Amino acid sequence: MHRRALLAALPAALAAPALAQAPWPDRPARFINPFTAGSAVDVVTRLIAQDMSERLGQLFIVENRTGASGNIGTEAAARARPDGLTLLVGSPGTMGINPFLFRSLPYDAVRDFAAVSHAVSFPQVMVVNPNSPIRSLADLLTAARARPGALNYASSGNGSTSHLAFELLRAATGIDMVHVPFRGGTPAVQAVMQNEVQVALEGIPSLPGFLSAGQLRPIAVTSRERSATLPDVPAVAETVPGFDAAAWVIYFVPAGTPAPMLERLSAEIRTSLNRPAVRDRLLEQGATVVGADPATTTAFHRAELEKWRRAVEISGARVE
Repeated sequence: MHRRALLAALPAALAAPALAQAPWPDRPARFINPFTAGSAVDVVTRLIAQDMSERLGQLFIVENRTGASGNIGTEAAARARPDGLTLLVGSPGTMGINPFLFRSLPYDAVRDFAAVSHAVSFPQVMVVNPNSPIRSLADLLTAARARPGALNYASSGNGSTSHLAFELLRAATGIDMVHVPFRGGTPAVQAVMQNEVQVALEGIPSLPGFLSAGQLRPIAVTSRERSATLPDVPAVAETVPGFDAAAWVIYFVPAGTPAPMLERLSAEIRTSLNRPAVRDRLLEQGATVVGADPATTTAFHRAELEKWRRAVEISGARVE
């Protein structure tokens, strides 16, 4: 077989039983997570790393390299040797928002990385006080239009995914609401519980305790479709067609990683995602399992970059 034909057939071959014959290092591999242990992206990655370690007989570790809004760990991954032993745990903050939020970054989200797999998505949940007269997104839009500038919304901070998702909603609907940033998602939803603000957006993994205790009322999720975790809660897109501002976990490798290794890593991650024990745990975390291949993931990431670029521009947020 000519070399060109062999390379063209490689992705299909890697998905077949011959996958086990692909080159594979005999040293431990690492996922660099730019955020803290115990965060949603960390839990997802540790589940995958554990399953890959057990199946493949090779150690996959999760290395938390935090700081500078995720930029420290992301730079470390960008500068790592492109040998397939280092993967970046990418999220909207580091690989969608920061490239436009920060005036200067020590990495390029496109040139320095190659996409491996869009593993999961996490919808953000719009919540109100359980005693609020607002019982749906339509109610919120009606109230905001009746009193421009009178209603507040809370986020986990300026330039956060929750802040910018709400800015996209404001732009799509023409409502005028005041942004109240907090230092983290928990203080933001607590402000809703204490009637300090009317509404907040927060990632679904942080909310089950508040929702089950009846301390918050969910009125919408920001994913394109309803979440299996909250099937009775409408998607924003049911009221605002086309709206989608879910968070996600995408795995990347440093640019220059050999294609056979990238494809092998992608296939193994997708295998782990489809194993019942892993999938069930992810669903418990509120994740929507995606498991996309590199080409599909690359296209998705490019679209996400454009969406979050627009959100940053609308918000006027900037970090010098």
